[in-house]
Amino acid sequence: MGTLEIKKLFPPDMKKTTYIFDLDGTLLDTLQDLAAAVNYALRKNGMEEHSIDDIRRFVGNGVRKLIERAVPEGTESSILNLVFADFRAYYMKHSLDVTKPYEGIPEVLQELKRRGCKMAVVSNKMMAATQELVAHFFPEIEVAIGENEVEGIRKKPAPDMVYEALKQLGVDANAAVYIGDSDVDIQTAKNAGVPCISVLWGFRDKDFLLEHGAEQFIEKPEDIIGI
Repeated sequence: MGTLEIKKLFPPDMKKTTYIFDLDGTLLDTLQDLAAAVNYALRKNGMEEHSIDDIRRFVGNGVRKLIERAVPEGTESSILNLVFADFRAYYMKHSLDVTKPYEGIPEVLQELKRRGCKMAVVSNKMMAATQELVAHFFPEIEVAIGENEVEGIRKKPAPDMVYEALKQLGVDANAAVYIGDSDVDIQTAKNAGVPCISVLWGFRDKDFLLEHGAEQFIEKPEDIIGI
């Protein structure tokens, strides 16, 4: 599966040499550190904590939306802001506690780099955290773009981050493929006009992805080499 399907999708005259990656659930297993930060902020503000599975469902639309989903319904904006500030402060100190790349990812990125491919990460995670994590784990990746709406770059699923990544890499969208694990990634790729490959080791299962328009899947990181 996976590799053969992708080779059919991209014939030789449509070779993909630029890879735009999502971060959480695609390159990095960040779920436990995210959950710890969310539950710390909730606990500090006297709110009920959530399970790992709850947090898994909450992620994907940025950390602000993550906190909005985690707090009790009807929470006043002033209180939500406090919870978000506590989450942000904790996560920036603890984002590397147990976060790690999915097995096989470092080797795949090294091989892509050896082949001369260009790579970028686009994430709805905070800009500082995105760049810190990418620099720490994936020095092969040239460009890392996180949440930066203050500069007019809208969060996914808007195409802005993909456009900015392509601009910084100095490449055309025709040479690019987007790789992610969520419905947000599927829509982001569609909005940016690039094909999307959905991974099956991330935060969403295949049935969920199919319901949200996924068409191409890979089951393990080494399948990326076949794109």
